[in-house]
Amino acid sequence: MSLQVMNYTFEGPYASANDLKEMSGVYLIVGNNGGDRWNVVDVGESGGVKSRVGNHDRAMCWRGQNYTNLQVAVLYANENQRMAIEQQLRQNFNPPCGER
Repeated sequence: MSLQVMNYTFEGPYASANDLKEMSGVYLIVGNNGGDRWNVVDVGESGGVKSRVGNHDRAMCWRGQNYTNLQVAVLYANENQRMAIEQQLRQNFNPPCGER
């Protein structure tokens, strides 16, 4: 499975952080209420995306967005790449959860 977001191909979306690898990358929390269209709820980056998503301090915000289906997609990338990609995605989508 993959999710095309702007010029990036993310793996997933996955229903659980357990499906992620403990690697450096960018993650998207996405939600929908059925269908194929995903809405970006949050964007983040980490040196270990599996543990970051699995123990995230913004998880309550994600669950508060009223989507019946909430999942995570990931793009594995090195530190410099992931920071630049996160900034670009955050500016483009202005997600409801996360830093402004």
